[in-house]
Amino acid sequence: MDFTPLLAQVRAFNLRTHDLLRGASVVLCLGSRAQISFLMGSVDAPELILGAATTEAEGLALVQRLQPDFLFASDRLEAGCGIDLVIAVKRRRSTTRTLLMICEQPRRARLQRVIEAGCDGVLLESHMGLGTGLAAIRTVCGGGIYIERELADLFHVEGPPSVAAGAAGVQQLTARETEVLSRLVTGASNSEIAQQLVVSLDTVKTHISNVLSKLQARDRTHAAVIGLRLGLIDWPDP
Repeated sequence: MDFTPLLAQVRAFNLRTHDLLRGASVVLCLGSRAQISFLMGSVDAPELILGAATTEAEGLALVQRLQPDFLFASDRLEAGCGIDLVIAVKRRRSTTRTLLMICEQPRRARLQRVIEAGCDGVLLESHMGLGTGLAAIRTVCGGGIYIERELADLFHVEGPPSVAAGAAGVQQLTARETEVLSRLVTGASNSEIAQQLVVSLDTVKTHISNVLSKLQARDRTHAAVIGLRLGLIDWPDP
């Protein structure tokens, strides 16, 4: 692919990404030393990146020691696997938001495991530079979950939403609860949802509480995953 026509766009995406991450802290765990070197050289605020590693064990040790706001990892590492790293990080420090870049042909079962473990974003390496990284960070910073549309089959459940929900043993959502859930996926805050639906903040909190209870979800991200898997909500636009 000739990337030359996209260079100006990529620079603009990078600037907006840096703005979103301003004041945050990041640990990188990538299988490519060239990618790490490039990212370190292109970041306007070097202090943003607290540490970098190329193996699963080193990446986990850095997260435990440095306690960053974000972990950016690739599935392919020099030793170990980025998917297993994200799962381990979410088990030990769920507040670290994780973005996983898929470099190899995704394996359905392993990706389902990392998503259900609470991974905040899953991107395809083949789409990098086209705005997906910016969209993922914007969504995750807002508390939502970002997963590439091409991976939608990971959430496929046969039958209409009401049938799928019944099969999963969860209660069916009301129309308003479904609207709230669809906005959780995009990372909208409670106040933003209240403004969009023209309801009070307390009403939004009640709807979210009902959604979590009906879907038997641990938190907002888990509810979004369940909603996508059951087909209760449409796939969010980037």
